[in-house]
Amino acid sequence: MSSILAAAGWPIWLLIATSVIGVALIFERSLALRHRYYLSERSLQRAFDLASQPIVAQNQLTELQQDSGFGMLSAQILSLQNQPASTRQEAAEQVGRDLAFRLHRYLGALATVAVIAPLLGLFGTVIGMIELFGAYQPQGSDPSQLAQGISIALYNTGFGILIAIVALIAHRFFSARADFILHRLEYEASRLNRLIESRQT
Repeated sequence: MSSILAAAGWPIWLLIATSVIGVALIFERSLALRHRYYLSERSLQRAFDLASQPIVAQNQLTELQQDSGFGMLSAQILSLQNQPASTRQEAAEQVGRDLAFRLHRYLGALATVAVIAPLLGLFGTVIGMIELFGAYQPQGSDPSQLAQGISIALYNTGFGILIAIVALIAHRFFSARADFILHRLEYEASRLNRLIESRQT
């Protein structure tokens, strides 16, 4: 490993720092976007059970709110079940925007890693080419210096592309997962709202 770092030159450390940030973001999103944090079966069952009751106690709403993302959303809807549908809709949209922000948090940073990694690899390539041409002498060049310039260029290019590929795949995956969870939240909140409306008629 140390021989690779030495052959890749100092620009590789910029890519290593970028890869560490990318791995940290991927790890954080892997933990944060677990389905049970936003839409557990327990919170679904509890919300619809409470919606069938004529009166919901405040401690029940508090417990539901702390259960999951859908618990927060449904608790807000249930706390306004005696209000007009437009009021519940507006309150649900406010909570939904907060949940959407949480779901998509750091995905922009992960996309940035995917963009800048090949640029940093290209920067390392330029540094390697500068080393290569700097080592050239008309009367004869040192082969080791020429090899150093070539290795800097190739290692940085390859490593930058690798980081970009991993970060892009992770970004697409987590974006799709966040959108799916958000869609399910909207769907279940709509079901809950319709159930409350049917009880009022």
